[in-house]
Amino acid sequence: MRYYHLPRFEGPGALRLGRREVPVPGPHRVLVRMRAWSLNHRDLLIAHDRYGPGVRPGVVPLSDGAGEVAATGEGVTRWRTGDRVVGAFLPAWDAGPADEAKTGPALGGTVDGVLAEYVTFDERALVAVPSHLSLEEAATLPCAAVTAWHALVEAGRLRPGQSVLTLGSGGVSVFALQLAVAGGARVVATSGSDTKLERLRELGASDLVNHADVPEWGAVVAELTGGGVDHVVEVGGAGTLRQSVTAARTGGRISVIGVLSRGAGLSPVPLLRKALTVQGVVVGSREMFEAMNRTLELHRLRPVVDSVFPFSDAQAAYRRLESGRHLGKVVIAAD
Repeated sequence: MRYYHLPRFEGPGALRLGRREVPVPGPHRVLVRMRAWSLNHRDLLIAHDRYGPGVRPGVVPLSDGAGEVAATGEGVTRWRTGDRVVGAFLPAWDAGPADEAKTGPALGGTVDGVLAEYVTFDERALVAVPSHLSLEEAATLPCAAVTAWHALVEAGRLRPGQSVLTLGSGGVSVFALQLAVAGGARVVATSGSDTKLERLRELGASDLVNHADVPEWGAVVAELTGGGVDHVVEVGGAGTLRQSVTAARTGGRISVIGVLSRGAGLSPVPLLRKALTVQGVVVGSREMFEAMNRTLELHRLRPVVDSVFPFSDAQAAYRRLESGRHLGKVVIAAD
């Protein structure tokens, strides 16, 4: 079988295609013939050695992928050959609250990922592909979609009539927009591109703010919503957190997910004055993944796929993501 690995962390150009034997699933393991994969900003950070400690040279990249069960090991009861499945980002987090043991092993980082033609998973680290989705669409779900679900629904307890702020047009932000609209919320979306803003409007955003034209966009969002939004899905990090605090209502919630931009430190005073809840969100459990999938099926929600590249040219997919021109998810498909 073919697989990719990163012998050096020198950017997407260091990605190398290799060959090795198809693995044999051991007890309670499932062999999956992978048919589609998707990228996250995390994958760029890993390729450039900016993700932090714990990633070893030679790692098989990517956390997100979907395929069909090719074989099962002894004792497997959850899956049969031919089932359509997608892997969990954190294979050790089955259910319950997060802890170090559950969030330590992360595909494509501290352990090998899924950018290979065949991958073995623990049977409890797989979920069924929603019936209305293709494998290419399902491959977009494990990181970005589950993170958005965790932030808004599991931790945020989103209710109809509330307001949500999303930043930009990457995977987490677009999924958060779709899930919030399905949950009956009003969504304010930001982007530096008027073209992308129009697409976000088509997806259900009620209000749009071009952050390139309006540097103090937090105050604009607060004014639009009569005092601030209930939830901020914060993917920018230090460079946007100050504006997100301004955009949030008193007693609101900020889910800190990404580190896409840099900036100066934030004084805790505004957090105290507005009694804000600020929580870091690390993807989610298999149980959350399954709950989200039930919602996707109920509302017939489909991921927004920006572009699809062949497995043999995975570097092109990395380059597309790195360009920043994408809206939604960049996908790799078997060839």
